[in-house]
Amino acid sequence: MVAMTKRLKTFQVVFTDPSKTFYCGGDRVCGRVEVEVNEVTRVSAMKLLGLGCAKVEYAKGKQRCRQEAEYLRHEEVLLMDDQPSDSDGSVVLRPGNKYNYTFGFELPQQGQLVSSYKGKFGYVHYYVKAMMERPQQPTLECKKPFEVEEPLDINTPDLLSPTGGMKEKKVTCMFIPDGQVSLNVKIDRRGFCEGEDICINAKFENTCSRIVVPKAAIIAKHTYQANGRTKVFRQKLSSVRGNHIISGMCDAWQGKTIRVPKIKPSMLGCNIIRVEYALMIYIHIPGSEKLIQELPLVIGTAGLGSRSSSVSSQEGSVSSASQSWVSLRMPSNPPSYCDITRDCRLDQPLTPLLDDFDGDDSPIFMNVPSFQFPPPPAYTETEEEFNGNARMMPVC
Repeated sequence: MVAMTKRLKTFQVVFTDPSKTFYCGGDRVCGRVEVEVNEVTRVSAMKLLGLGCAKVEYAKGKQRCRQEAEYLRHEEVLLMDDQPSDSDGSVVLRPGNKYNYTFGFELPQQGQLVSSYKGKFGYVHYYVKAMMERPQQPTLECKKPFEVEEPLDINTPDLLSPTGGMKEKKVTCMFIPDGQVSLNVKIDRRGFCEGEDICINAKFENTCSRIVVPKAAIIAKHTYQANGRTKVFRQKLSSVRGNHIISGMCDAWQGKTIRVPKIKPSMLGCNIIRVEYALMIYIHIPGSEKLIQELPLVIGTAGLGSRSSSVSSQEGSVSSASQSWVSLRMPSNPPSYCDITRDCRLDQPLTPLLDDFDGDDSPIFMNVPSFQFPPPPAYTETEEEFNGNARMMPVC
């Protein structure tokens, strides 16, 4: 945009393909600068600047940390072949005409750029700026931003390899040992794209006297570097939770899924800004610190290459597993419950849950309320025979 003067009616940058949402390394950025004037205007030069830079800025106490890195700089002087110029190179723009200055330049090859980004303490911006120089008058400017997305292919042997880990934590109560909790987790790969499901296989064991809750979350880690200092900002993107595990019991996740939300791909090539992702599996322990295991993830750009064989086999296993469940048929036309007049209000509040907020107000022991459900009306149920392979989990 530009602060328009009385002499200017239009001064803007227009890309040749306005529907193009982003550019990649090696692409060509083409367009034109459109100019219309209300009065006779003399222009000594029309220049174009294509610029891409990363900038970090934040306050550290009284010190202001700031740092920039440049990834694109293209400069050129724009000319119009059908417009005559004076001996000094200047041209005269007259009202009623529409003047177009075309431009085109090629972006650096893949690996030399970083993707566009906007975060809490920094950004990576790309834009085209047109500068209209006038004799003995201030230079007028207008900008047009564009997005850059560097491809990140996740179909590599390293990102398609399984990863996992295990941890345990001893729990104390007033410095007295109170057992321990442990987890062992594994995922089949590290590379994902937005919209894909991460299948988690994990085992949790609780030998302390408290009720614990296993959870999992996708975490984004934004790292900013400026003036030799580093600032880290962490953000929870999505989460799932398991069942409560009472003392002396264990639980297992077999293919529990968490979906990758719509997020930017990992940004690993910038010198001052880094965006990384991780799958955090943790156990919430009331009155104690969480037991946490983080598995690094790489979020790639969608649509790169074909899906790997491991991904296809994973989808096949999920599909076959879903087909193995027994399909139960409900009896048709059950009687109405509207005739029940018995008061079924609860005498006590509902059981508090250890929710995703992970606050300190979570109970150590659950208070199970006592209430009665109304009996259903009597009707005849048909007993169905089925053949299913039920899987029982061994008792820990």
